[in-house]
Amino acid sequence: MPNNTPTQTPGGALANPELAAFEVHGMTRSSFILRGALAAGAFYGTAAVTPFVSQALAETGGGDAEILNFALTLEYLEADFYNVKGKSLNLSGEAKKYAKEFGAEEAAHVTALTAAIKSLGGKPVAKPKFVFPASSEKSFLALASVLENTGVGAYNGAAPSIQSKQVLAAAGSIVQIEARHAAAIDLLLGKSPTPSEGFDTPLTKAQVLAKAGPLIKA
Repeated sequence: MPNNTPTQTPGGALANPELAAFEVHGMTRSSFILRGALAAGAFYGTAAVTPFVSQALAETGGGDAEILNFALTLEYLEADFYNVKGKSLNLSGEAKKYAKEFGAEEAAHVTALTAAIKSLGGKPVAKPKFVFPASSEKSFLALASVLENTGVGAYNGAAPSIQSKQVLAAAGSIVQIEARHAAAIDLLLGKSPTPSEGFDTPLTKAQVLAKAGPLIKA
């Protein structure tokens, strides 16, 4: 599970400043949980995303369709990031190649999750609007790294709440791709694709919300 992002510094600096100006405009529960996950990642690093998502989804009580709608919201975000934001910037070389390849894969995830939600009798959540704080290839790659690592944490956090073995298997097949995306981008940035300690350190929801709460936008 890639997570080489530093945790919050003793002085209170953001662990992931790339996420501080990130915006998700939507009023669904899935959008709210996603905003909370991004805020948690901004303050404490991507290790904080897994416990936050796990507890947040456990409190919704919406079942597998609700969990998949959260995953769909995350995939909307990643697909737009690569296919819309990526095309608006003057990317080159491997960055341009990855944006095209990863964008197609995230779009495929959107299609698969939409079909899965409908098969469960649920209604796929509408795509929110996103504001991506990236204006250059360097900032695009930095944000891509944080988003992909956040996505891995989000899927891992959602997994314990999934009841269907088929749905769990589908989510597991997606999170592996997210982890490979994260590793590829981190290597391109010259960073290690794995945490030095070999494990993510969990935080309680109370610890996360104490600092992340102010970043969650309505």
